[in-house]
Amino acid sequence: MSIYKRNDTWWIQITTANGERIQRSSGTQVKQEAQELHDKMKAEAWRVKNLGSKPRHTWQEAVVRWISEHGHKRSMDTDKLLLRWLNSHLNNKHIDEINKSLIDIIKQDKLKTGASNATVNRHMGLMKAILRCAKDDWEWLDTIPAVKLLPEPRIRLRWLTQDEANRLLSELPEHLKAMARFSLATGLRQSNVTGLQWSQLDMQRHCAWIHADQAKAEKAIAVPLGVDALEVLRAQFGKNDTYVFTYEGKPVTRANNHAWRKALIRAGIKDFRWHDLRHTWASWHVQNGTPLNILKELGGWADLTMVMRYAHLSSDHLKEFTENAQLKKREGVLVLKENTDAL
Repeated sequence: MSIYKRNDTWWIQITTANGERIQRSSGTQVKQEAQELHDKMKAEAWRVKNLGSKPRHTWQEAVVRWISEHGHKRSMDTDKLLLRWLNSHLNNKHIDEINKSLIDIIKQDKLKTGASNATVNRHMGLMKAILRCAKDDWEWLDTIPAVKLLPEPRIRLRWLTQDEANRLLSELPEHLKAMARFSLATGLRQSNVTGLQWSQLDMQRHCAWIHADQAKAEKAIAVPLGVDALEVLRAQFGKNDTYVFTYEGKPVTRANNHAWRKALIRAGIKDFRWHDLRHTWASWHVQNGTPLNILKELGGWADLTMVMRYAHLSSDHLKEFTENAQLKKREGVLVLKENTDAL
């Protein structure tokens, strides 16, 4: 049979002119819609076989291949959530049917749900990445439409003062307090702290390491451990044989939880996320004179682009040049100080 029902969904089965058997879900519970898709697939198979046209591929085919080739991405779970929403607009569409008009409709429909520009851009960016693969890597398309992103407001860098940090730590339960102190001492991301194992530590050499598959930049990070970090670690001895940070003997999977949010309220701290502990760590480093290139290595950033967000917090590296443009008197006339060495 060419179309048949499996549970509540109609499925399609065709055999192409060269004998290839294709079987797939129509994605619909309406028989007429499934029949129309079946007929389109048959016509397409005939066109490719008899006219030598380039095979057309559906959005579903592109998604399946993209996921299979990018399954290693740390953000894959988030990508799948985005794709589920995109499928409501692109399911059964051929990728060569995705044009600027359709993209604009999808963009506006997402905005109507109350999504922010940033959320819409995450959807658009993922769609663009898949279409680019279809063109450049798989040669399924000759051209792809431009995907214009929406403007996003620049968000102020949020970090804690020493007083705010102490207030927050005093309000956190002990297991979250330990993790927050360790984050402020090392700058590690939440997942690297919650997933930290004793096998990643060398207490004698005062260092830890984040493996490449655990790092956002996919590059191993060496983490020097200072006095505060070592003190926190020693307090965790004997709680779990594998994981460093635990709650009631079990690994902590998420630190940004209800207890964390309640502690922020009690401490009177607003507009602050767990990840902002990393911003705080980096900000304190810069304010205390750590060079940006050193901070880059400490934080495991791939390049200086992200580190430059903190550059404005210190002007120490500019002090030696401040006199290069001063004015001085010469025979009663103010003139610009000459400093050819600085040119």
